Amino acid sequence: MRVLHVITRMIVGGAQENTLHNCVDLRRLHGDDVLLVTGMAGGPEGDLLRQGGAGDLPVRYLPELRRAIYPPDDLRALRALRSVIREFRPDVVHTHSAKAGFLGRRAAWVEQVPAIVHTVHGAPFHPYQSAIARELFRRCERSAARWCHRLISVADAMTRLMVDAGVAPESKFTTIYSGMDVEPFLAADRLRDSVRREWGFREGDIVIGKVARLFHLKGHDDLIRAAGILAQRYPQAKFLLVGDGILGDSLRRQIANLGMQDRFVFTGLVRPTVVPGLLGAMDVLVHTSLREGLARALPQALIAGRPVVSYDIDGAREVALDGETGFLVPAGDIATLADRIGQLVADGDARLRMGQAGRQLFTERFRHESMTAQIRRLYRDVLGLTAAQA
Repeated sequence: MRVLHVITRMIVGGAQENTLHNCVDLRRLHGDDVLLVTGMAGGPEGDLLRQGGAGDLPVRYLPELRRAIYPPDDLRALRALRSVIREFRPDVVHTHSAKAGFLGRRAAWVEQVPAIVHTVHGAPFHPYQSAIARELFRRCERSAARWCHRLISVADAMTRLMVDAGVAPESKFTTIYSGMDVEPFLAADRLRDSVRREWGFREGDIVIGKVARLFHLKGHDDLIRAAGILAQRYPQAKFLLVGDGILGDSLRRQIANLGMQDRFVFTGLVRPTVVPGLLGAMDVLVHTSLREGLARALPQALIAGRPVVSYDIDGAREVALDGETGFLVPAGDIATLADRIGQLVADGDARLRMGQAGRQLFTERFRHESMTAQIRRLYRDVLGLTAAQA
């Protein structure tokens, strides 16, 4: 097959890692011709393609393809995408993220690409927007859904959200979990002691970690407030925040105002290859984002054998099985968040039991090779259907 992937930015993030694995696997395991089209990666999140995982994957950069809405650039990006499609002549165009998903699907539809697929990593409309913005993005997604043959959801919850919003009928969706290289997470304990020493943790510390950009709606401030409650009862509880972003300074001020500087460690931006060792250094992973399709950090932590405490949002409940692999907490309920974290801080047997359960349940489900095989079967199904209709 000739497969063209389109994504707005290849920053360090879950959707981007998913896309990169899919592109590389299609070439390495299936012998397909693949071209990745993306805008320029910029900002504190880091550039995933510069970290070596892309190998010799062909990449086409479109400077006009930007995350922010700006009609002159958006029209130029649409024209550029149509030009790339005419040049590459793909059998499949597979789009990711809101902007690239809208423009890429439109370009592919106009150019009559045989199979057009879009992955819903997370809905671009959500309750934390203004009503006008939310309705605008919902209508954009509804229009774009007409310009593709199938939609992939990274969690069943994404399908329910999109169907309930009237974006497309359920029959157009397929759930395929976002794949990853599971082997480093299975081996996360190997460097546990050295990584903990590197970041200043002591033998008796119970390390509660969070892996996410320091950005709006990621919920770091909620975790800090919960830490303030936990501090009085659990002096051994320490916190490890993995990632960087525009809220770094304000979060540090919030921690300083609570007098908890000695309890928090910020790693800053790290390479994805470092994340398994950091998960191994943790005892519990906490996920307090207020919106996310299915955060990769949740299955990653579970495959590493660490229990999770997560807000009950989007696809989290598909891996954070309450009482089995961790705990689910109503979003924004700081008291319950602190209580559930405290239970795991106090109970080492529960941490071990829940972490082992997560590893057994999700290791095979989240292998990137399995994801790519499922996606490629979907491509073939669509190509077969569209060929039969021709």
